[in-house]
Amino acid sequence: MDFIKVETDGPVTTVTLNRPEVMNAINPQMHQELQAAFDAFAADDDQFVCVVTGAGEKAFCAGSDLKAADRHRGYPKCGYAGLIERFDLNKPLIAAVNGFVLGGGFEVVLACDIVVAASTATFGLPEPLVGALALGGGVHRLVRQIGMKPAMGLLLSARRIDAEEAARLGIVNEVAPPGELKAAVDRWVADILRCSPMSIRATKETAMRGLEEPSLAEAMRKQASYPAFAALRGSEDAAEGPRAFAEKRPPVWKGR
Repeated sequence: MDFIKVETDGPVTTVTLNRPEVMNAINPQMHQELQAAFDAFAADDDQFVCVVTGAGEKAFCAGSDLKAADRHRGYPKCGYAGLIERFDLNKPLIAAVNGFVLGGGFEVVLACDIVVAASTATFGLPEPLVGALALGGGVHRLVRQIGMKPAMGLLLSARRIDAEEAARLGIVNEVAPPGELKAAVDRWVADILRCSPMSIRATKETAMRGLEEPSLAEAMRKQASYPAFAALRGSEDAAEGPRAFAEKRPPVWKGR
């Protein structure tokens, strides 16, 4: 990997966008490297959580590298950053962001499940300022995640907002002082790891697929047929949880 770093620590994968000299702007090779990294995470049954972050203090990611000679080359299989069209990933993704979170970088963040931001983070979709459109999921995810009027205010003005405003709008789960960003992310990871990985996957899949159903009643009717939910019911984790509770001990999750 030339433009990203991938590290594992127990069941946790960390993917770091690693071009700090250009605010971690994404070039075509970086798209392919991210595709490979997220493919590996998704396929590894021993990896339960992925943290996505950017190198350096200046930016999480400023979006696409507009100076890349081959920037018009197509995106990988799962879309921008190998992530924004990865609709079948039921493992949790946490974005740890600081500095500028712009354009495609913001779209990567919107594709994550939990967002922890340094108080110095700045968010925006400035594509209209350069005659472009936030087609990496930005226009679609933003209106779904924060509502039509707040989203259109950001999309049509190309305004930037700070971390506190992003939290108020529901884009960010927690704002931390810059020096405490990693500690805040680690707390979220620890909380997730206390839970059964099978339960976490079933929870994410059920929530996301339920949004696609025409009604709440239909979502509840179909939830038992969702693959991760069905896998949980017959899993070792489903047996371990009640057993550990009865024995008054912490559960030992296997993720199977």
